[in-house]
Amino acid sequence: MKTKLVTAIAAFGLTLAAHAASAETVRVGVAAEPYPPFTEPDAAGNWTGWEIEFMNAVCAEAKLDCVVTPVAWDGIIPALTSNKIDAIVGSMSITEERMKTIDFSDKYYNTPAVVAMAKGGGITPDAEGLKGKILGVQVSTIHQKYAIEHFGDVAAEIKEYQTQDEANQDLAAGRVDAVMADSLALDAFVKSDTCCEIAGAVEDDSAILGAGVGVGLRKGDDELREKFNTAIAAIRENGTYAEFSKKYFDFDIYGK
Repeated sequence: MKTKLVTAIAAFGLTLAAHAASAETVRVGVAAEPYPPFTEPDAAGNWTGWEIEFMNAVCAEAKLDCVVTPVAWDGIIPALTSNKIDAIVGSMSITEERMKTIDFSDKYYNTPAVVAMAKGGGITPDAEGLKGKILGVQVSTIHQKYAIEHFGDVAAEIKEYQTQDEANQDLAAGRVDAVMADSLALDAFVKSDTCCEIAGAVEDDSAILGAGVGVGLRKGDDELREKFNTAIAAIRENGTYAEFSKKYFDFDIYGK
């Protein structure tokens, strides 16, 4: 009897060990710079926000052990390609240019790019409205590329910042005339600071702005990509996506 008991305990222990070993650890890169309402550290240093909840839901669905790994935004793709992280969940738009270097999951949200200005600034989100103006953008973003392509010849300056928060603070201080970024990021800013307002959405340019935001993955990591795709579809279908999203937005962030 004792031998059978020992054998059973040993077998149970091996089963647990095998289960633990089967849990795939995925280092998920997020931008080290705060990007509310998507990602930002709280007072205790824990990462919070809509994308953190999205990541947790997707990883739970896919049975992945995901670890948040902050990386400076302008180095996040090199961190992925050099195996320092395994995935990017950082409001990264799916663009043809980026797809030359990395792969993406299916999209998990899609919102327009907009221009914000000081209240009553009279700026329109086009070349005519930004003529002679100083426009702030975050480096290494689709918004920087769009601004250079569409407004570089008419703006007085395309001023680049390491973080969107720095650009927003310069707008509030009057050091730039306008900033360009994702509509939700700037909506959160104008709601928190009475200085500024949204001027409007820029004209779509899918070649630069992309076809929505996806999880960034290394080229050839097809198995992990399929796990993310399956999990994204599942949380959309079972209502989890809508449940955590309604805490942040009063519309469907998934978009068209």
